Amino acid sequence: MLEKTYTPGSIEKRWYEHWEESGAFKAGQRPDAEPFVIVIPPPNVTGSLHMGHALDNTLQDVLIRYQRLKGKDVLWQPGVDHAGIATQMVVERNLQSQGLNRQDIGREAFLEHVWAWKEESGGTITRQLRRLGASCDWSRERFTMDEGFSKAVLKVFVELYKQGLLYKDQRLVNWDPKFKTAISDLEVEQREVQGHFWHLKYPLEEDASKFIIVATTRPETMLGDTAVAVNPEDARYAALVGKNIRHPLTNRLIPIVADEWADPEQGSGAVKITPAHDFNDFEVGKRNKLAMINVLDENAAIIKRDDIPEKYHGMDRYEARKAIVADLDALGLLDRVEDKVVMMPYGDRSGVVIEPWLTDQWYVDAETLAKPAIEAVRTGKTRFVPATWEKTYFNWMENIQPWCVSRQLWWGHQIPAWYDEDGNVFVAETEEEAQKQAGAGVALRRDPDVLDTWFSSGLWPFGTMGWPDEAKSSELGLHKYYPNSVLVTGFDIIFFWVARMMMQGLHFMNDVPFHTVYIHALVRDENGQKMSKSKGNVVDPLELIEQFGADALRFTLAAMETQGRDIKLSTSRVEGYRNFGTKLWNAARFCEMNGVKGGLDRAAPSAELAVNKWILAKAGDAIGSVTNYLDEFRYSDSANAIYQFTWSTFCDWYLELIKPVMNGENEAAIEETRRVAGWVFDQILKLLHPFMPFITEELWHAMADERESDLMLAQWPEAPLTEGQDASAEVEWAIKVISAIRTARAEANVPPGAKLPCFLSGVEPGVAEMAQNQAGVLKWLARLSDIQNVAEAETKASLQIVVEGSVFVLPLAGAIDLDAERARLVKAIEKLQKEARSIEGRLSNEAFVAKAPEHVVADNKAKLEAAQGEIAKLEAALSRLD
Repeated sequence: MLEKTYTPGSIEKRWYEHWEESGAFKAGQRPDAEPFVIVIPPPNVTGSLHMGHALDNTLQDVLIRYQRLKGKDVLWQPGVDHAGIATQMVVERNLQSQGLNRQDIGREAFLEHVWAWKEESGGTITRQLRRLGASCDWSRERFTMDEGFSKAVLKVFVELYKQGLLYKDQRLVNWDPKFKTAISDLEVEQREVQGHFWHLKYPLEEDASKFIIVATTRPETMLGDTAVAVNPEDARYAALVGKNIRHPLTNRLIPIVADEWADPEQGSGAVKITPAHDFNDFEVGKRNKLAMINVLDENAAIIKRDDIPEKYHGMDRYEARKAIVADLDALGLLDRVEDKVVMMPYGDRSGVVIEPWLTDQWYVDAETLAKPAIEAVRTGKTRFVPATWEKTYFNWMENIQPWCVSRQLWWGHQIPAWYDEDGNVFVAETEEEAQKQAGAGVALRRDPDVLDTWFSSGLWPFGTMGWPDEAKSSELGLHKYYPNSVLVTGFDIIFFWVARMMMQGLHFMNDVPFHTVYIHALVRDENGQKMSKSKGNVVDPLELIEQFGADALRFTLAAMETQGRDIKLSTSRVEGYRNFGTKLWNAARFCEMNGVKGGLDRAAPSAELAVNKWILAKAGDAIGSVTNYLDEFRYSDSANAIYQFTWSTFCDWYLELIKPVMNGENEAAIEETRRVAGWVFDQILKLLHPFMPFITEELWHAMADERESDLMLAQWPEAPLTEGQDASAEVEWAIKVISAIRTARAEANVPPGAKLPCFLSGVEPGVAEMAQNQAGVLKWLARLSDIQNVAEAETKASLQIVVEGSVFVLPLAGAIDLDAERARLVKAIEKLQKEARSIEGRLSNEAFVAKAPEHVVADNKAKLEAAQGEIAKLEAALSRLD
């Protein structure tokens, strides 16, 4: 017998351990079945579960469990990313607490510390994914630094180099002066800060008394200026193009060039060009063949150069800024300083301002690799859902820049390139191969840099399946499971991960890595604000799981995942779906107590009773809807379809409608109802399982003495072939009548226990017949003492209810004090009208609407709408009494 109270914590851990130990998650158990494959976006090995992970993995698991129930050979490939900079930062912090740093202990010893940390603490996120219910094939778990995956990374690097698609070049990168490494655009946060525009006078060479004025947010970079640009259409400067200015601090002559980057509408229309310290200036420099002068070192301090005044040598960038501004002011060359809010790039982990920095790095020819990846989406080999994200993908891919893949870190895949004393490079998968290229006896040193983590994670769909080792690929089913079926991920890594996988998959596997990319939105707080520690509005999924259970959190996230719309998550919503679990639990207990069992019928049982024909038809509708919605990645629609069928149709109506049958003496009707109820409840458990796997598995076994398999390995339901549409229509009619009577009783404040007589006033014969057929149910659920069909009923002091044109009259005499009820309704209406006027006053106040937070305005609008709706109900009730 089921426990009286549903407690998620008592069942979730037990069932997950059972599934994993029984091998239920393993791929390859249905060798002849169609494969369905998803690779997990590998979380950082340093990570712990946040709400983005919870959403992403819930959506994947819904698809995985759904397709497993549909009989597919399912593979959900798990693993974690080595997360170069994040992991190195964690380990360095640990070393610092011991009074050590990596430079002191050396690279080899440092990497030993990293591996030791990984073994001890690196499994946190995968343990937490299990808590969420993720049904990954953990026996195939991979790590981007494991031996086999590392071989794939080395092979790709070497092959791309041999094909001329990977090379070393001097270009601008995002340089983090704290970690002293290049970082990707994804690791750069653009923040609004209060800054300044310094408007500087640059004297003309031919007449030092004349100036051209430029504005900058970073005066320290002027030491690397190699041009001033003006727009070719700007008539003010047409005569100056081709002439020079004299740099006021270095005395260097700098050309004035015509370039469309200069905006005539911004400031003076002239801009300083510092190609080594600004991404836009870099492109201007290339177009105009300008010198590129690096004036900062790896610490973002001014370097020593002959053409930079000695006083600035070694100054930190901000110390140099103050000195340069002061010197220009002393020279009379500071035109003005303008306070301005500016966007500044910050390292998301280091928290320091990132510098565009000119340095030698390894690059991939992304433009060449992008062309097949663009074509694959254009021709539909890979599709985005929602399709609107294809535009974002094309915009990025068609304007793609060379991809910087080297990082100045110690943790990661060390670049397989060796140099001799003359700087000649030898790229090979092993040092032995590189030595052969260089020749015996040639001293070689390995490139100290490591590869960008996106380079390795871009190989995830095939690198996890044994490639390039043929034996391992065969063992892991590479050619069966590649391409993957679906990729589920957030929009923020379309460029950094999705695009990399598309390019590398097509290049090395000659096929797209996945057929569908489902892009989900962000989880925000209940007011629509992005979650952040600084705002104090971060919701911890593990706390919600502890409080309400994993099933409730999963169902919440799925039910709120609407394509193209962010999720506003509130604790009350999760609590509401925990209550849904309680509703399901109580329905199972009702079934138990009435002799209803599951597992008796594979196909839908036959039915004679109208109520059973009705529920079978409704079950068929629900099965069809949930199936179609899941096939179309319409998570919210599928979750809401099964929710409505379970809560409203089955629990609120069917279980109530069958009580007269179950309490009766017709054994045939009781047995039929038990079989139908048991079959329908089984289908509910199957439909709900992808969303709420734990409670459904518990009830699946509790509802039957014996099952052929666990629920997660059962078969997805098929809609039953149902007959008797007239019978179903009759039950639908009865439900409408009961609902209308209940609403009218509540609005008239009729005591719940009071039974009222009901008169059908001049109804059609067919309606009278339905009323007779459903009399037991109508009296039971609408609390009626009697139902009579009369030619014309007395309507004074009565409730008059119209359903599909038929009038039902319920006399109130003796049930309530009519005068007192009228007075109560009038008072309630007046109170609500006063509240509504107050809210209308706030909303008509332009100052309030302009200044109040968006969620406060929305809350007031919702309150007004609710008040107006309640007023309408009360007025309707009053009119019934009159």
